[in-house]
Amino acid sequence: MRIALIVPGGVDRGGRERVIPVLLALIERLARRHQVLVVALKQEKDWCRYPLLGATVVNLGEVNGLGRVARWMIRLRRLMASLRSEGGRFDVLHAFWVRSQGSLAVAAGRLLRVPVIVSIGGGELVWLPSIGYGGQGSWLGRAESSLTLRMAQIVSGASQYALKPCLARRPDALWVPLGVDLPTFDGPADRDPGPPWRLLQVADLNLVKDQLTLLKAIRMVASAAGEVHLDCIGVDTLDNRCQQAAASLGLDGCVTFRGFQPLDAIIPFYRRAHLFVQSSVHESMGAAVLEAAAAGVPTVGTAVGLVAEMSPEASVAVPVRDPQALGEAILKLLCNGPERARMGQAAQRFARTYDADWTAKQFEGLYTRLVERSSIREGADGQPAGS
Repeated sequence: MRIALIVPGGVDRGGRERVIPVLLALIERLARRHQVLVVALKQEKDWCRYPLLGATVVNLGEVNGLGRVARWMIRLRRLMASLRSEGGRFDVLHAFWVRSQGSLAVAAGRLLRVPVIVSIGGGELVWLPSIGYGGQGSWLGRAESSLTLRMAQIVSGASQYALKPCLARRPDALWVPLGVDLPTFDGPADRDPGPPWRLLQVADLNLVKDQLTLLKAIRMVASAAGEVHLDCIGVDTLDNRCQQAAASLGLDGCVTFRGFQPLDAIIPFYRRAHLFVQSSVHESMGAAVLEAAAAGVPTVGTAVGLVAEMSPEASVAVPVRDPQALGEAILKLLCNGPERARMGQAAQRFARTYDADWTAKQFEGLYTRLVERSSIREGADGQPAGS
């Protein structure tokens, strides 16, 4: 099959920085058996084309200085030109996520008469007014997402939590987590006994990930458990606010903010962590939770994304913005070695069951279904797709 994936970015040509590992794992597997074009909206500043993991990546480049609608129109024109320059005739377009990739994909699919899958990710179907986050905060965002969901032939979501906002419009939406590359993360679930206890969060520092709640929870844990250390790995978008909060809470020796790290540098942190901690107010899935799970690390976190449905067997889920509940859950699991080991093994089984190979097979099955439907329509009207 000829497959075009429409992505926001995360497909840097070096494969180490500015990447979304679960997307790379999917691209690599699809490219083993199919001809794959990846169209990135804004991976780099200018238009470029390069090979990656057996696929071809076309980066559409930045569009600046215009209104949202005008930028969308320019991107659609670039997308159409890129698809046509690569042969034009694709069997399926698959967009990650609903906005803006999804709306561009359904428009291109309509013009080329190619079926479209849209996978939900990020916050395009939510609105959190307290932090100004989500795609449902404006009429334009609501209209774009509603139209995209209605026009896509298939809609998928990476967690039941992510699917919930769209089920009224698309009750046929499918649950398809984006699995991780097991060889990269898989490892023994056994850990050196604590203390010291090693906690890990892999997430950019921002209001959605809510590290301020996490830091308050860590203060409680450190007061009760003694030697506890949290490693926070991710880009700081809050201008040192988390570092200042940690200092004011007396956590200077308990927390290390490590900034951005390439994937290969993060693996050792997964391999030695006793717990992965999630404090997000929203997650469509939580790829880092699956990465930790593959390494045998259980998660204590907020009841969003996959943590909500992995609990209580393979994670511990607590309410958002509740440092007391988060701290108590972390303490309870740190103090119960057998339960922590059991939960780590259960988390690893989940990650191994729904790994990148599983995800690729699910999407390949959906692509085949769409191609078969398209062939039936072509036979009925005599007009080939993509013409």
